[in-house]
Amino acid sequence: MTASIVGWAHMPFGKFDAETVESMVVRVATEAMADAGISASDVDEIVLGHFNAGFSPQDFTASLVLQADPALRFKPATRVENACATGSAAVHQGIKSIAAGAAKIVLVVGVEQMTRTPGPEIGKNLLRASYLPEDGETPAGFAGVFGGIAQKYFQKYGDQSDALAMIAAKNHANGVHNPYAQMRKDVGFEFCRSESDKNPFVAGPLKRTDCSLVSDGAAALVLTDSETAKTMGKAVNIKATGHAQDFLPMSKRDILQFEGCTVAWQKALTSAGVEIGDLSFVETHDCFTVAELIEYEAMGLTPRGQGARAIKEGWTQKDGKLPVNPSGGLKAKGHPIGATGVSMHVLSAMQLLGQAPEGMQIKNAKLAGIFNMGGAAVANYVSILEPAK
Repeated sequence: MTASIVGWAHMPFGKFDAETVESMVVRVATEAMADAGISASDVDEIVLGHFNAGFSPQDFTASLVLQADPALRFKPATRVENACATGSAAVHQGIKSIAAGAAKIVLVVGVEQMTRTPGPEIGKNLLRASYLPEDGETPAGFAGVFGGIAQKYFQKYGDQSDALAMIAAKNHANGVHNPYAQMRKDVGFEFCRSESDKNPFVAGPLKRTDCSLVSDGAAALVLTDSETAKTMGKAVNIKATGHAQDFLPMSKRDILQFEGCTVAWQKALTSAGVEIGDLSFVETHDCFTVAELIEYEAMGLTPRGQGARAIKEGWTQKDGKLPVNPSGGLKAKGHPIGATGVSMHVLSAMQLLGQAPEGMQIKNAKLAGIFNMGGAAVANYVSILEPAK
């Protein structure tokens, strides 16, 4: 690839009554440009990732980025959306513009405000990322969709409650060291494994600790071509990308396979000329713990049905052979839909330059893998990053 990340910004994720979509966009856009050492007049293109689907009354939000600086007026600005992979869709669109020579500097912003929406409406909004003729009446919203997936997995491969609790506990423990995470508390395996008033079952075998957090937040990054990046203060190269879109109806595919995830990983790894074992760490889409479990298999870490080995044998712990979600993942960090994929790229870039927060930093990180998923393995995006040499 020809694109590099040369600056970024990341606000904490959480519940922010005093923030708006506009204020969060302006904040991270301004900070990312300053971090890259560029002015607004240097920006050639703007890409905004914003899912919305009813969370914000303000739709048509691409031009909100222009509020960050009057010099952004008349710059091309486009909003992109691909369900929970919206953030990575925005990043990949920026990469394509750089690669095509259509832009030299691209500002990418991801944002979502979810917590002002009443609970029942949140579930309804998220279900819009499923196939409504089949899943539109699913109890518990998208948690119900993944609860059904977990139930099918358990039926085929046996009870995986221990593995799911271990994944949740791992990610919560990692999130303690992430200052941007919504929940910075190590709740432990026993709490995640046990049903309680504070950890009730939500859908199928999934408990509250198996579900990512409803969240507000934004992140941004600045992309440029690799030659220009050499003149900047810092740079992380996009070594390869992969995007695979699958059928929306789960009835048209084996939902336990996450085949689109596998294809996206294969595309990116082949393009980069590396294997999964060459990666220093992975940030993957743990919207629900069962998703991370199946993603172990889909990325090629274990054979099908054996994803539990990766967590039970410590492979994906922060000190394991392939740390997964050292940031705490969506489980601890929160999941403001449009911001998630941009956040993954920002935190991975930090890791590769040795600038991750203390306690979160992976030692000698040289190669990062990112997987961001929209819907139930429908929109599948993989990025492979490395420090500029």
